[in-house]
Amino acid sequence: MILYPSFFVFLTIVFILLWLFIKTIDDRKWLSILVSLLLTPVVYFYLFYPLLNIFSSYHHEKYFNETAWKEKPALRYEMSNQIIENNLFIDKTKKEVKEALGSSEWFGWDDSLKVNSSEKWNYNLGFKPGAFNEQQECLELIFKNDMVIEVKQYQMDKSFD
Repeated sequence: MILYPSFFVFLTIVFILLWLFIKTIDDRKWLSILVSLLLTPVVYFYLFYPLLNIFSSYHHEKYFNETAWKEKPALRYEMSNQIIENNLFIDKTKKEVKEALGSSEWFGWDDSLKVNSSEKWNYNLGFKPGAFNEQQECLELIFKNDMVIEVKQYQMDKSFD
């Protein structure tokens, strides 16, 4: 487990809150501190930390890997930041993109043509973890003259039937 400064800050907050609560039950300081020290890890790891993970939108990030992209489509959102930030597919041909990502899952809408365009390839990235996340992450690659000119990520409302 990697210990970050935020871990110690949150652990200290939990300890202080427990100590203040236990102090209302018993006035003996040594007992309040002892019980607080013993209960702090339990409260932190079984109450505070799970709630923090449910309500925060943090998720793991991974480097782009062609095999993982194809085998685990529900976890593609973990690789999307690297794809966008490092411009992995800018100036790649349709053939190169198809080899790396597979066939496009759907074509994007082109307002100028009023039709789905084969120049806008879309891929489903899955759902980021979170308690109230109902939005599906998607990746769109826009081509011009058979070369990728733009890669963008967007969210799409997903309704469950």
